[in-house]
Amino acid sequence: MPPKSYLLQYQDDLLEIRNKVRQIEEGFRAKEEPYDLDMLIAKIKETKKEVIKKSEPVELVYDFIDQYIQENGVNRVKGSMVVYKSLKKHLKNFQEKTGTPIRFENMDYSFMQRFQNFLIDWKEVHPNTGNIKTINNITIAKQLSTLKTFMSYARRRGIKIHEGYKDFSVKKERLEVIALNQQEFDALYALDVSANPRLSQVKDIFLFSCVTGYRFSDILQLKREHIKENEIRLTITKTKEPSIVPLTRISREILKKYEERVLPLPMISNQKFNDYVKELCELAGIKDPVEIVRYRGAVRESKIYPKHELVSAHTGRKTFVTLSLAKGIPAEVVMKITGHSDYKSFKRYVQVDESRKRDAMSQAWD
Repeated sequence: MPPKSYLLQYQDDLLEIRNKVRQIEEGFRAKEEPYDLDMLIAKIKETKKEVIKKSEPVELVYDFIDQYIQENGVNRVKGSMVVYKSLKKHLKNFQEKTGTPIRFENMDYSFMQRFQNFLIDWKEVHPNTGNIKTINNITIAKQLSTLKTFMSYARRRGIKIHEGYKDFSVKKERLEVIALNQQEFDALYALDVSANPRLSQVKDIFLFSCVTGYRFSDILQLKREHIKENEIRLTITKTKEPSIVPLTRISREILKKYEERVLPLPMISNQKFNDYVKELCELAGIKDPVEIVRYRGAVRESKIYPKHELVSAHTGRKTFVTLSLAKGIPAEVVMKITGHSDYKSFKRYVQVDESRKRDAMSQAWD
């Protein structure tokens, strides 16, 4: 039997072959074509990718993303992996449309422009409903930024790339920050849903996020040992950084309700939480109209929603930032609590509502 070191030497090659077989199988299934082993082998030979030698660098961006996901998947949060796989899908579609393999050495400024235009024009029709799905500029910017990140990573890995991609700048549009104002927070806090355990638990989780700044993923991993006398000490899921959040009256009040349980707070899936918190906020009367504006290329698309329909797990953290700043807590203190390392990434969470603007103007000029 060959030594373990010999087998490990070809582990990546075997993974590459396995993934290629899966891709070919997915292609057959998508076209609803019957296939057998001989057809799989023939298809592999057509692609001329039976074995990718270690001495030959990865040239195709599509393959490199596959490799990156294999090597780094366990170290990335679920949301990042969704973005990577989405980018891979769009690159594959772009490659099929142009009929030209996407190689690192050809990804110059012109390529980035053409790929951006492809994303702007991209449409997908749902097979059952017939609804047409498009991509807005915010999502396009995320795809392009992720692609540039992959390019930089590939360059550091010694892969020959075209440096022209660096000149392409990704334009990022402002995203509306959905956060509760003080009046809305107070209305939700006062709402009595004790007769409905489902909504009562969702209310506690959401309010806990509003007064601690924790993401939903951090609340899910909260355990008894993280809770100290006057604070919570927890390693943040997204950043892997340690965090210390002081306990306040409301957070203590919520924790006390569940002190007989094994876990400090109830557990619920993200999807169910997002559904139930909308219902909860509607009961609390959080219904002010909010305009959401998105652009697809130069095309403006606008829609008005009652605010409760826009509330999600992310809203708690944004509410914490907004209300903390409104209460006079210095920005650097709020950033320390939330784990933001620089103001550039922090300021997108800052929501200056109309009442705060009126108060500031009155104090300054009246």
